[in-house]
Parts: sequence; structure tokens; C-alpha cells
Amino acid sequence: MRTERALHRLALALVLATVGLIFAGGLVTSTESGLSVPDWPTTYGQNPFTFPVSKWVGGIKFEHSHRLIASAVGLLTVVVAVAFARGEKRAWVRRLAYLALAAVVAQGVLGGLTVLFLLPTAISVAHACLAQTFFCLAVALAVVTSPRWREAEPAGANSVRRMAAATVAVVFLQLLVGAVMRHTKAGLAIPDFPLAFGRVVPPITSFAVAIHFAHRMTALAVAAAAAVCLVRARRSGREDLKRIACALGGLVGVQIALGALTVLSKKDVILTTAHVVTGALVLGASLVLALASRRTSMSASRKTASRTPAAAISLSEEPAWK
Repeated sequence: MRTERALHRLALALVLATVGLIFAGGLVTSTESGLSVPDWPTTYGQNPFTFPVSKWVGGIKFEHSHRLIASAVGLLTVVVAVAFARGEKRAWVRRLAYLALAAVVAQGVLGGLTVLFLLPTAISVAHACLAQTFFCLAVALAVVTSPRWREAEPAGANSVRRMAAATVAVVFLQLLVGAVMRHTKAGLAIPDFPLAFGRVVPPITSFAVAIHFAHRMTALAVAAAAAVCLVRARRSGREDLKRIACALGGLVGVQIALGALTVLSKKDVILTTAHVVTGALVLGASLVLALASRRTSMSASRKTASRTPAAAISLSEEPAWK
């Protein structure tokens, strides 16, 4: 039991550290500091861990801080992978930890390539999307090591599960479109809100306008998906799903407000970065809902157990999707 709690806490620490890393990466993009440190893996030819603080000026402080935080997250991921290899009994959960380690290594390489190849859009977008994928892996590790998950049983197919899974896909697509928009500098291609050049549908005169408008449309799709999740969670009668769906809906509302403020403020650095971080939180919340809907609530499990002869109870350690 003590080992299980320790693994859960490690996974939670990885989630929180990753949120911090996404914030730091958002600051780099928002301040256009991606090439403030022109070399990699060194920092102006020096060991990045001993680079003098006195030289952390201008964009260097954002880019160099991002690298150091990324290194810390990478080290923590190594610790998580080793801890899960030694203490986690479920093979599929251990594989999740190994996949997270592979993802963080690949993310570090992509981060270096963005610098060495002078911020090419394709690599920069891949770097942003892999960051969200890694965050999902960290969230999944935190969920499946929680006491609620361990004490509950696999749930049958339900409408919440299907809608939550679809929402994860829609949110990821929206974040992908947002990453393309950011890295092609199309954040202000449509300068007004809620209308677009004073219209509901703007004239598509360039790729920048098209990708910006696509970002707004996919945001509406995310809002619609979150609303359906909330309705279905309420109908399910499960309080845990209702709470998660309410949190998801609240985050989507905050995200839309931050998107509007980002445009109206002409991409204020803090607002733009907060928009990036909240997007990751929306993705994480939708994933938590999708995972939670795959298990019965603890109270439901206990009620079922109390009505079922002990000899007939079979708690599966394998995930519902296997």
C-alpha cells in the first residue's frame, strides 16, 4: 500500500512539473525567444547547468529557463520509470511509464532540432504536440495509480465513455491547429472578436486567416463536446463523472475567454501563455473523464460486492480496453 501511494504521488508530481514546463514553453513562444540561445545542447558554448545567472537577460531567461525545467522533468520521468519498473505490478501500467520516458527523450531531441534548424514550423508543431502527448501520459499514470482506480472495477460500455474519448480527440485536434497558428505567427491574422473582420465567416485571403479561423471553429467544437459530456455525465447518476465534467466545462469556458482576451489584447504575453496552459488542462480533464468512465465508482463497487458472494467476485488487474 505504501508503494502504491508513493507511485501515485510521483505520477502527480510529474503532472504538476509538466504543467510548469508547458507554461515555460508557452512563455518562450509568446515572447518569441526560441532562438535567444542559438546553440544546443550547450548554452552559448557553456554547460547549461553552470551558465551564469548574470547572463540570463532578455529572451535568454525564458529560453534557458525552459531548457532547465525540461531537464528537471526529464530527470523526474527517469525516476518515475525506474520506480514503476520496481514497484508497479501491472505490466500495462509499467509500459505507460516506459512510453512516457521515450516521449520525454524524443521531446528533448525535437526541442534541440527546433533550435539547430532555426524554428522550422513542422518540427516546432511536432514539439508542441508531443508535449501534449507526454502530458496525457503523465495524467494517465496519475489516474491509474489513484486509490479510486485501484478499488473500482471495470465498467461496461456507456455513453459518457464514448463522448469523453471523442472529446479527447477533438481537443487534441484543436491544440494541433493552435500550434500551427502560433508557429506560423497567425495569432492576430483575424484581429477582432467575436466576429472575424466584422463577419461571422471571414474572407479567406491567406493561410494565416484560414488557420486562425479553423482554430476558432475547432474551439466551438470543443465547447459543444464538453457540453454533451456534461449532459451525459449528469444522466449517468455518477457524482464523480459529474464533478469531472463540470471541471471540464469550466476550463473550456476559461479557455474561450483567454482566447478572446489574447486577440483583444494583441497577444499579451501572460494571457497568451495562460491560454496555452489552459488548453493543456482542458485536454487533461477530458482524458481524466474518459478514464474515469471506464471504471465504476468506489461506492458502486462496494454495493455490488456486498450483494455478490465472495467466490463470484473477480477483480481484474487488466484495463477495460484490453
